[in-house]
Amino acid sequence: MTPNRKRANCCFFRLRGPVGCRNHRLLRCVMARLLNVSVLVRLRDAVGAEHVLTDPEVTRPYGTDWTGRWSAQLLAVVRPANLAEVVTVMKVCAATRVPVVPQGGNTGLVGGSVPGSSDAVVLSLRRLAEHSVVDVRSRQVTAGAGMTVAQVHAIAAEAGLTYGVDLASRDSATIGGTVATNAGGVRVVRFGDTRSQVVGVEAVLADGTVVDRTNALPKDSAGYDISGLMVGSEGTLAVVTAVRLRLRDALPSGRVTTMVGVRSLDEASGLVEYVVDSRDDLLAVEYIDDVGMRLVCDFAGLAHPVAAHWPYYLLVETAQNPRLPGSVDAAVDRRLWAYRERQSEAATSLGIGHALDVALPPDALDAFLARLPSLVQPHRVFTFGHLAEGNVHIHVNGPAADDHEPAAAVLRAVAELGGSISSEHGVGRAKPEHLSLSRGPAEIAAMRAVKSALDPQGLLNPGVLFTV
Repeated sequence: MTPNRKRANCCFFRLRGPVGCRNHRLLRCVMARLLNVSVLVRLRDAVGAEHVLTDPEVTRPYGTDWTGRWSAQLLAVVRPANLAEVVTVMKVCAATRVPVVPQGGNTGLVGGSVPGSSDAVVLSLRRLAEHSVVDVRSRQVTAGAGMTVAQVHAIAAEAGLTYGVDLASRDSATIGGTVATNAGGVRVVRFGDTRSQVVGVEAVLADGTVVDRTNALPKDSAGYDISGLMVGSEGTLAVVTAVRLRLRDALPSGRVTTMVGVRSLDEASGLVEYVVDSRDDLLAVEYIDDVGMRLVCDFAGLAHPVAAHWPYYLLVETAQNPRLPGSVDAAVDRRLWAYRERQSEAATSLGIGHALDVALPPDALDAFLARLPSLVQPHRVFTFGHLAEGNVHIHVNGPAADDHEPAAAVLRAVAELGGSISSEHGVGRAKPEHLSLSRGPAEIAAMRAVKSALDPQGLLNPGVLFTV
């Protein structure tokens, strides 16, 4: 036997045995590369070579979370143009056991739309941007998952209607992404969250099977609500490709935006009850704290909106002029929305931050916010949010990207007060280990069972929602 053949046999023996060698590791690397090349060839055949991106400089934005805390190299970014291409891509990835991370506008704040490893494909759905004609009679429209929230608002407005979800990232956040996280936005007090707007979804399961519930029936109770299951699933159960949406009456053209300085959120809540004649008159209820107000004024070059500085600022939008006590420090101007909508943008000026999204019982808000600085000290923290739902957005700046203890302390405090670790951003990669603070063992087991049934290989968004 020649020496070369001996070495080959040695490597072959070690490949089969429990202990590896240098040649064995090299062989595994070569085999992995060959498999990747084969996968990429098949993906290019599915969607066209120009829509399979592998250049690290090009794919980097797809692999980096909006906050900058999560980043990974990618096997590829695949950009299908239609349902058939999504089906083919999913079949290729299922056959080769390649993880798939569905991605819309990549505006999330918890790492839920970027992969956790370099062997994954990011499935960008931005090209799925077609929509049906608005059905004015049923007040419904079917929108491709890649359509932005702003685009849906535009087509609804052409029909004299509106879409019930609105948020600051409307120009980049996609319908598929907002369905994946059950986004709320600023109109929840009026129309409810994303789940309240979804009539049905079209989705592709991990093995390429299509589930289509985008028919226009006003009522259908034949079995499980598969569409409802997809809302808030964070891309772990299926790839949502299109959504049948419920549209609403257009907002009053003469609506009024008011900002009032207040000492506490309890005072703000009482003021809301005073200023509106009825719940139908209320279009939005938001708040900003003083740290965030000073930050956004400096960042955006905005003048301070009211006469004095206050611990909190209530922003309320009403269908008609609000009833205000004579003693309040208030301003009335539609442009006041800029102070609220540019909060997250201003936060990025401070560098990489930890963004938390929690929900608390309304009567616990002030106690929680009073305790918050001590939970994250010595780091800087500010908050804003949707007051009517007790939804608080928390930005902590100062901890290293991989320092999870300040966030963990905040989430434990939220749970102690009967709150939820996620109100509208999802669990993502940021909070799987804390899921038990909001869900019991039986609930988590049931959720895992659903995941296992629909995605038995665990290929869809691994590491999101659940710990391994």
